[in-house]
Amino acid sequence: MFLKLFSTKRSNLSARSVHFGKHFHHPNPEDIAFSSICVNLRQRKWKYLDQILSSNLTNSLVNRVVSEFRMSPDLVLGFYKRVGEQKSFSPSLECVCMLIHVMISSKMYEDALISINNLMQTMGYSHLEVLEGLWDSYDSEIWCPNVFDSLIRACTSFGALNSAYEVIINLRTEKGFHVSIHAWNNFLNHLIKSNELNSFWKKHAEMISYGYTENIYTYNLVINALCKEIRLQEAISMFYQMLKGGIYPNVVTFNMIINGACKVSNIELGLKLFRKMGVMSMGYINPNSITFNCLINGYCKLGDMKNAESLKDEMTKRGIQPNLITYATLVDGYLRKGCKKDAFMLCSLMVDKGIALNNVVYNSIIHWLFFEGDITTASVFLSYMIKTNICFDKFTNSILVTGLSRNGYLNQALDYHKWLVLKNLVDKDRFLENALVYYLFRSGNDNESVLKVKQVLDDMIDRGLDLDTITYGTMIDGFSKQGSMSNAIRVYGDMIKEGKKPNLVIYNSIVDGLCKNLSVDLAKIMVDELKKLGLFDVVTLNSLLNGFCANWKVNEALNLFFQMQEAKLVNKVTYNILVNFFCKIGSIQEGREVMEMMVDNGVIPDSITYTILVTNACKSKVDCYSREDVIELHDDLVVKGVKPDGQTYDSIVGPLIDEESFELL
Repeated sequence: MFLKLFSTKRSNLSARSVHFGKHFHHPNPEDIAFSSICVNLRQRKWKYLDQILSSNLTNSLVNRVVSEFRMSPDLVLGFYKRVGEQKSFSPSLECVCMLIHVMISSKMYEDALISINNLMQTMGYSHLEVLEGLWDSYDSEIWCPNVFDSLIRACTSFGALNSAYEVIINLRTEKGFHVSIHAWNNFLNHLIKSNELNSFWKKHAEMISYGYTENIYTYNLVINALCKEIRLQEAISMFYQMLKGGIYPNVVTFNMIINGACKVSNIELGLKLFRKMGVMSMGYINPNSITFNCLINGYCKLGDMKNAESLKDEMTKRGIQPNLITYATLVDGYLRKGCKKDAFMLCSLMVDKGIALNNVVYNSIIHWLFFEGDITTASVFLSYMIKTNICFDKFTNSILVTGLSRNGYLNQALDYHKWLVLKNLVDKDRFLENALVYYLFRSGNDNESVLKVKQVLDDMIDRGLDLDTITYGTMIDGFSKQGSMSNAIRVYGDMIKEGKKPNLVIYNSIVDGLCKNLSVDLAKIMVDELKKLGLFDVVTLNSLLNGFCANWKVNEALNLFFQMQEAKLVNKVTYNILVNFFCKIGSIQEGREVMEMMVDNGVIPDSITYTILVTNACKSKVDCYSREDVIELHDDLVVKGVKPDGQTYDSIVGPLIDEESFELL
């Protein structure tokens, strides 16, 4: 009995021994590390955590910890920061994607964007590889689908618009996943910012074809694109389409249309919308500082400073304080009109109000001072910028280089450009180099200027910059104006070899150069070829017309003129060329007849027309214009709306009128 009992217990103990053996197996190192990390992370024992992470760290272990603490993003980020400090460990794509999922789910979008950018720009993964990593680690029950919107946003943030579009299409066609309307809006917005308007319209139509419903932001993008293309009526139609669809505009909608109207000098339309904002939005929308600044800018561009100031006062009455942009716009407006005193008084008022002048205000002042040739005062303001530690930006540098060059200080402009290159402060857009080339060609010293142009171009090439279409066009135009057509044609040939496509401006420079250098027959052949390609405009034809007149090819000139009239490709320059031609051969009367034709066709003669007719009438030996005839001609032109050229009036007409008045006395 006793033995039987013993044997039973023994068998039970054996069984329990076997049973316990299954549960108390030897744990693997990763489980131990995971448990230790979790304990220390929860208690925020960072020193102990660092000791654990210094060894046996794997991507799978990191992923387990990230998943475990996904509801505590701050702990995940703290953990991940310490993981990144381990030099012996390199996180995998899956590892970083898990972290991104956590951040997006916790609405930490900016942190997520930094991680996505790091994957593509530092770790070298392509946008589609990142997409695969995010997709493979995506669980719709745990993670947020906004992660794919963030990938698109990351692509657009550094200008990779094609990559953003590929992500959208890949998700749709390969994964059967539709990104949100917000992702589409972000992509479309960057197309507009990049001035890729043709692509914008195509992609917008594609988005609509997929069945997306436009929201207020989509409509605003469409209105913005229409305003950029100066299609204001269509923008307003889109505005009413929004209302019909039950989508109410916001202040951004109004501001874009008002700004679009002001940019094309249709200030009346902008003001009308401004006054009706409350009614059109059923009282929900009021103008803000941007609305006022758009209108003030519109009036300043027209030189109407009285209405601009009136709007600034209305702004204050409505409780909206004029800001730095308001004052900067007004300062620029006064300077544009030549009212330096008013501009400087406004700057003093800004300082009194505690609004510090920034580089935008200084740039505007210095630009217009250079434009007027006031180098001394411009230098004073540059000194103020330096003394007050206001940094020069790329616009300041452009203003300095172009301002010095325009006013004949080319050596100083070249030296300043050389200093900017040395300090690595020159953008790769070639603006400064093209400006230098332009002014060097117009400096008057042909041989010296060509040598300095070569130095500028050599410097560009040494810095890895190829010559762009503007550079080639500037050189072709410069050589053409110098009369060096062989060099112009050579540069044109180099341009073609480099695969650069000439534009109409370049062709017009060549045609003009040929016409002015007694090669009008060759110019006509070129124009005929351009017509076949549809590459011509009124400038092209005016150059040829002027060439015919200069070479006394009267029949060809008249035939071309009538063809231009029939095609409605005539402007003031066209008529002035003919007026000048007839006056030069002494036929003032025929010149006046052309001027009458000009008026009949709705083209108001200008000061150039005035100077041509009055000057030639005064010295005509064919039509024998008397003093009275010249004064009568002056009066006739003024009646027709011509503003007399000051110098011509003072030297010719004024003395004749004074002489006539003296004789009457």
